[in-house]
Amino acid sequence: MSDTLKIQSVPISRRDSFNIRDKQTRELKPFHSGDIKILLLENISQKAVDILNKAGYQVEFHTKALDKETLIEKIKDVHVVGIRSKTKLTQEVLSHANKLIAIGCFCIGTNQVDLTYAASRGICVFNSPFSNSRSVAELVIAEIILLARQLGDRSREMHDGVWNKVSNNCYEIRGKTLGIVGYGHIGTQLGVLAESLGMHVIWYDILPLMPIGMSTAVESLDEVLAEADFVSCHVPETPETKNMIGARELSLMKPGSYLINASRGTVVDIDGLAASLKSGHLAGAAVDVYPKEPLANGPGFESPLRNCPNTLLTPHIGGSTEEAQRMIGIEVATAATKFVNTGASINAVNFAECDLRAIPLTDRTTVRIVNVHQNVPGVLRQINNILADYNVNKQISDSKGDVAYFMADVTVEDSKDINTIYEHVTAIGENIITRVLF
Repeated sequence: MSDTLKIQSVPISRRDSFNIRDKQTRELKPFHSGDIKILLLENISQKAVDILNKAGYQVEFHTKALDKETLIEKIKDVHVVGIRSKTKLTQEVLSHANKLIAIGCFCIGTNQVDLTYAASRGICVFNSPFSNSRSVAELVIAEIILLARQLGDRSREMHDGVWNKVSNNCYEIRGKTLGIVGYGHIGTQLGVLAESLGMHVIWYDILPLMPIGMSTAVESLDEVLAEADFVSCHVPETPETKNMIGARELSLMKPGSYLINASRGTVVDIDGLAASLKSGHLAGAAVDVYPKEPLANGPGFESPLRNCPNTLLTPHIGGSTEEAQRMIGIEVATAATKFVNTGASINAVNFAECDLRAIPLTDRTTVRIVNVHQNVPGVLRQINNILADYNVNKQISDSKGDVAYFMADVTVEDSKDINTIYEHVTAIGENIITRVLF
């Protein structure tokens, strides 16, 4: 057990793990797991690849998403899979993932993963909800200016050989009102940038939040729609936000106003938006996300919004900048590495967030027990009965929904006892996954 695995620790949040505070601590690695295999899809940042390689893992890298049959075959033998937005990790796919313990979503959203089923299999899911906030906010600012000046149409006309110099219905954005729907990390940054350009900012959120700068909260979505010259959506995909902007809401928007959606493709009724643009009720729109998106680059994209007037269509690139992808790569790869090596589930999406203080460097007899089990009465009693003959230095347990997560640092003088503990905990009827880290 004298082997140690070198890991370069990178802070991942304000609520960071105990394990990076003291350099004079042991670095853990998996026990009874063999060589850790990582599958990275959809051209994930090289920075993530570097972090995972430095951790000593076997990393298989693909620039594109895999078809379902290939994905099912590949996922059978890996411990961690990294994806972006195109790969769908459904119950069908995950049911074949016999060794999988973690999923890294190198993006904001996690709706491409069956989170509940993943948790029931002991698979922890991580994402990066904030790293691309600035990139999305900057794209929206650019789109506001492009729409106000009808630059998309003018550029297309020039490429077609048409000179069309007009000023009618072209505006400065200074003094105009931006209405933000969803005042989270992206919404707040967008508001700050818009104010710096002279815009008046109003916003609506279901939570009571502190306004930043001179922005003003309003009491309802309808109020935003009625007052704003530009409406920009920044909400997650939930049953409540599906078709949040439909025919009724579009009719409430000011004649000649603009709609921007860089959140989720199900938030806006695409057919209703196309009708509002073609009728002239809306002066323009910018859309970066769609209800159904192609799995690969190339021809074949279809949408009612194609060829609508003053309409900017982009292929889900809101967070697609070198800076954002690098930060996402660092955050998710580091979180996954820490989970594999130390059991820390800080910032997990579908697990309770647990961590333990690091083991001192001089302590060579302590091992860490990591267990995922069904959240029912009596399981902790069974685990603690198994550990009763050993010195438990520290432990933590928490639950989320039907799944509970348990970690304990246990002093084991005889290395043979490690197998005994592992076998007994694994034999508990409610056990989902048990790992021993040393």
